[in-house]
Amino acid sequence: MNAALSQVIVVHVTSMGQALGCRPEIVLDGKSARILLDQVRCVDKKRLAGKLGKIDLALWHPILLEMLA
Repeated sequence: MNAALSQVIVVHVTSMGQALGCRPEIVLDGKSARILLDQVRCVDKKRLAGKLGKIDLALWHPILLEMLA
């Protein structure tokens, strides 16, 4: 979907943030971080400065299923 549209779905990633079920912890570029799934937004691709990293599908898929349940 993100490849076909001029907008992409993004979420905030932070090294701080309160531990909640909707804020899974990951390791991104060797640093501990939280994905703030309660702050999902859609932004135009032109506003993005660059890619910070990539989340392994093996980690992302169960989180996505839980989020949509």
